[in-house]
Amino acid sequence: MVGGQLSIIGASNLATQFGLSEAVVGLTVVAIGTSLPELITSLVVARKGKADLAVGNIVGSNIFNIFWILGLSSVINPIQIETDLTIDFLILILASLLMYITLFAGKKHSVERYEGLILLSVFLTYMAFNVLRI
Repeated sequence: MVGGQLSIIGASNLATQFGLSEAVVGLTVVAIGTSLPELITSLVVARKGKADLAVGNIVGSNIFNIFWILGLSSVINPIQIETDLTIDFLILILASLLMYITLFAGKKHSVERYEGLILLSVFLTYMAFNVLRI
Protein backbone atom coordinates (compact mmCIF):
# COMPACT_ATOMS: atom_id res chain seq x y z
CA MET A 1 0.00 0.00 0.00
CA VAL A 2 2.84 2.37 0.84
CA GLY A 3 4.63 1.52 -2.41
CA GLY A 4 1.46 2.19 -4.38
CA GLN A 5 0.96 5.51 -2.64
CA LEU A 6 4.57 6.51 -3.33
CA SER A 7 4.12 5.57 -7.00
CA ILE A 8 1.04 7.77 -7.26
CA ILE A 9 2.75 10.70 -5.54
CA GLY A 10 5.89 10.28 -7.67
CA ALA A 11 3.92 10.04 -10.93
CA SER A 12 1.82 13.09 -10.03
CA ASN A 13 4.93 15.09 -9.15
CA LEU A 14 6.64 13.99 -12.37
CA ALA A 15 3.62 15.03 -14.41
CA THR A 16 3.45 18.42 -12.73
CA GLN A 17 7.20 19.00 -12.98
CA PHE A 18 7.31 18.34 -16.74
CA GLY A 19 3.91 19.79 -17.59
CA LEU A 20 2.51 16.42 -18.64
CA SER A 21 -0.91 15.04 -17.84
CA GLU A 22 -1.10 12.35 -15.18
CA ALA A 23 -2.59 10.03 -17.81
CA VAL A 24 0.49 10.39 -20.04
CA VAL A 25 2.83 9.67 -17.12
CA GLY A 26 0.72 6.67 -16.13
CA LEU A 27 0.66 5.35 -19.69
CA THR A 28 4.41 5.73 -20.11
CA VAL A 29 6.65 5.92 -17.04
CA VAL A 30 4.46 4.02 -14.58
CA ALA A 31 3.40 1.40 -17.15
CA ILE A 32 6.98 0.72 -18.22
CA GLY A 33 8.18 0.58 -14.62
CA THR A 34 5.51 -1.89 -13.55
CA SER A 35 6.03 -4.05 -16.66
CA LEU A 36 9.81 -4.42 -16.30
CA PRO A 37 9.61 -7.61 -14.17
CA GLU A 38 7.45 -9.31 -16.84
CA LEU A 39 9.78 -8.09 -19.57
CA ILE A 40 12.91 -9.43 -17.86
CA THR A 41 11.25 -12.74 -17.02
CA SER A 42 10.02 -13.14 -20.60
CA LEU A 43 13.43 -12.29 -22.06
CA VAL A 44 15.14 -14.86 -19.81
CA VAL A 45 12.71 -17.68 -20.58
CA ALA A 46 12.61 -16.83 -24.30
CA ARG A 47 16.41 -17.12 -24.45
CA LYS A 48 16.08 -20.53 -22.82
CA GLY A 49 13.67 -21.63 -25.54
CA LYS A 50 10.52 -21.49 -23.40
CA ALA A 51 8.50 -19.30 -25.75
CA ASP A 52 5.13 -20.45 -24.39
CA LEU A 53 6.13 -19.33 -20.91
CA ALA A 54 7.31 -15.96 -22.24
CA VAL A 55 4.04 -15.29 -24.09
CA GLY A 56 1.95 -16.64 -21.22
CA ASN A 57 3.76 -14.40 -18.76
CA ILE A 58 3.04 -11.24 -20.74
CA VAL A 59 -0.51 -12.09 -21.81
CA GLY A 60 -1.39 -13.41 -18.36
CA SER A 61 -0.02 -10.32 -16.66
CA ASN A 62 -2.05 -8.03 -18.90
CA ILE A 63 -5.24 -10.03 -18.46
CA PHE A 64 -4.68 -10.05 -14.69
CA ASN A 65 -4.09 -6.29 -14.63
CA ILE A 66 -7.09 -5.43 -16.81
CA PHE A 67 -9.67 -7.71 -15.25
CA TRP A 68 -8.55 -8.40 -11.67
CA ILE A 69 -6.74 -5.20 -10.67
CA LEU A 70 -9.03 -2.80 -12.53
CA GLY A 71 -12.11 -4.77 -11.47
CA LEU A 72 -11.14 -4.95 -7.80
CA SER A 73 -10.06 -1.30 -7.73
CA SER A 74 -13.39 -0.19 -9.17
CA VAL A 75 -15.30 -2.31 -6.64
CA ILE A 76 -13.46 -0.55 -3.81
CA ASN A 77 -13.80 2.90 -5.35
CA PRO A 78 -15.50 3.60 -8.70
CA ILE A 79 -13.03 4.74 -11.35
CA GLN A 80 -13.90 7.64 -13.61
CA ILE A 81 -12.38 7.22 -17.07
CA GLU A 82 -11.43 10.43 -18.84
CA THR A 83 -12.74 10.77 -22.37
CA ASP A 84 -9.17 11.69 -23.39
CA LEU A 85 -8.28 8.03 -22.87
CA THR A 86 -10.66 6.82 -25.59
CA ILE A 87 -7.83 6.80 -28.12
CA ASP A 88 -5.73 4.71 -25.71
CA PHE A 89 -8.48 2.11 -25.41
CA LEU A 90 -8.80 2.02 -29.18
CA ILE A 91 -5.04 1.51 -29.52
CA LEU A 92 -5.20 -1.24 -26.87
CA ILE A 93 -7.89 -3.05 -28.86
CA LEU A 94 -6.00 -2.64 -32.14
CA ALA A 95 -2.71 -3.77 -30.59
CA SER A 96 -4.42 -6.83 -29.10
CA LEU A 97 -5.90 -7.64 -32.48
CA LEU A 98 -2.50 -7.19 -34.16
CA MET A 99 -0.91 -9.49 -31.58
CA TYR A 100 -3.64 -12.09 -32.10
CA ILE A 101 -3.16 -11.98 -35.87
CA THR A 102 0.62 -12.19 -35.46
CA LEU A 103 0.39 -15.26 -33.23
CA PHE A 104 -2.34 -17.16 -35.01
CA ALA A 105 -2.06 -16.25 -38.70
CA GLY A 106 -0.58 -19.10 -40.67
CA LYS A 107 0.46 -22.51 -39.43
CA LYS A 108 3.61 -21.55 -37.56
CA HIS A 109 2.02 -19.84 -34.53
CA SER A 110 5.14 -17.84 -33.83
CA VAL A 111 6.32 -14.26 -33.83
CA GLU A 112 9.09 -13.77 -36.36
CA ARG A 113 11.77 -11.11 -35.95
CA TYR A 114 10.19 -8.80 -38.50
CA GLU A 115 6.84 -9.14 -36.72
CA GLY A 116 8.53 -8.36 -33.42
CA LEU A 117 10.04 -5.26 -35.03
CA ILE A 118 6.58 -4.22 -36.24
CA LEU A 119 5.11 -4.69 -32.76
CA LEU A 120 8.02 -2.78 -31.21
CA SER A 121 7.56 0.01 -33.78
CA VAL A 122 3.87 0.24 -32.93
CA PHE A 123 4.78 0.53 -29.24
CA LEU A 124 7.44 3.20 -29.83
CA THR A 125 5.04 5.15 -32.06
CA TYR A 126 2.40 4.97 -29.34
CA MET A 127 4.90 6.19 -26.72
CA ALA A 128 5.92 9.10 -28.97
CA PHE A 129 2.24 9.89 -29.50
CA ASN A 130 1.71 9.95 -25.72
CA VAL A 131 4.60 12.31 -25.12
CA LEU A 132 3.65 14.64 -28.00
CA ARG A 133 -0.05 14.92 -27.17
CA ILE A 134 0.52 17.17 -24.16
